[in-house]
Amino acid sequence: MTDSLPPGGVVLDADELDARWADAWRPEQVAERLDGVGTPWCVAAGWALDLFRGGQSRPHGDLEIAVPAAGFPEVRDRFPAYVFDAVGSGRVWPAAGAEALAATHQTWLRDPADGRFLFDVFREPHDGGTWICRRDEGLRLPYDTVTEWTADGIPYLVPELVLLFKAKAARPKDQADFDGVLPLLSRARRDALGGWLRRVHPGHPWLAALAG
Repeated sequence: MTDSLPPGGVVLDADELDARWADAWRPEQVAERLDGVGTPWCVAAGWALDLFRGGQSRPHGDLEIAVPAAGFPEVRDRFPAYVFDAVGSGRVWPAAGAEALAATHQTWLRDPADGRFLFDVFREPHDGGTWICRRDEGLRLPYDTVTEWTADGIPYLVPELVLLFKAKAARPKDQADFDGVLPLLSRARRDALGGWLRRVHPGHPWLAALAG
């Protein structure tokens, strides 16, 4: 992802976004279509926490997955009937070309027949098989340590990393996610999240709860 966005792009208002995301896919729908891909991928954000918890805890307005940036073409090739739009800073670049993709991090899968958005792909920084945190490039972990799987084989980002990303804004739903997942976190997971928060978001209010 580059530091400046390309020209163009369109702004969608909140009501239009809600309407176009109303039929977002569930994790099992994406997992079925990505079965057998070689690049590592995982469900991210709120859905990842629900997969960790073993059941849906709240409505989700969308579905996000994460892939290493170099693996995005393999994912894209699984959806030849759909279009990927690049997204950044509140703007959308329909059917994004190389420039828009290089300048952004998010990519929304769109059904060209009706304009619905179905899921969001985070194209993540990495170094080969090493995952790199986009909030702090010094935080690097092997891919096989950042992903876990449900009993039926759906990969998801480990909850301590999901919460690290949620900590930046800590919207009401993020706080609710933290409060709901915290009792399920082992001491090792709490310590890992606490260490990363002190590094990326020093003084974050969640640190006190994690230490308890």
